Amino acid sequence: MPDPIELVIFDCDGVLVDSEPIAVRIDVETLAGHGITMSEAEVIERFVGRSQSVMREAIEAHIGRKLPDDWEVIAERGYRDAFVSELRAIAGVEQALAELEVATCVASGSVPEAIRFKLELTGLYAHFEGRIFSAVEVPNGKPAPDLFLHAAAHMGAAPPRCVVVEDSVYGVQAARAAGMRALAYTGSGMTPSDALAGPDTLLFADMGELPQLLRALGAGAEAA
Repeated sequence: MPDPIELVIFDCDGVLVDSEPIAVRIDVETLAGHGITMSEAEVIERFVGRSQSVMREAIEAHIGRKLPDDWEVIAERGYRDAFVSELRAIAGVEQALAELEVATCVASGSVPEAIRFKLELTGLYAHFEGRIFSAVEVPNGKPAPDLFLHAAAHMGAAPPRCVVVEDSVYGVQAARAAGMRALAYTGSGMTPSDALAGPDTLLFADMGELPQLLRALGAGAEAA
């Protein structure tokens, strides 16, 4: 018997804000500045949905040496400069948030300052103020379930009564590991749909459909 929905946990990048194409471009440029050649497709496959610390560790393992101490600082500066001129909210997300009748929060691999910056820049911060959780608050980032379980615990919701809205492979894997249902957003086009498909996961391409999808899931729980 499916559980009713008590909490919707949103990823930030690629779900609330259209930051991933910008960030991937900056990552490629930053890596090239350190003599590391990596295509946008490689960055998407290996790092989208993961924290900066995990990305750093993976790159250092790949190249067999340490990155400069200021690597994250340089990358973050590049992100912020590009976001100011380019960042937009995901189409349809603000209206969808206004229509939701269930508790919401954000759980992202970004650092808290970056999450707030992006949400404020796109006018979405007021929807989540006081309910924003970062991977820096838990031992392990996605695809481990730690962040989603941490968010659910703070929001007072049992995992089976949570739905995670994600757009990355690592994100949907984390949701499944946490025992939560996942709504995998494919509208960004960053990750192939077949890579996101799996158990307890429903794919959708239009953020405007989110309230209806959640109502259907809740109705299904009530009918069962």
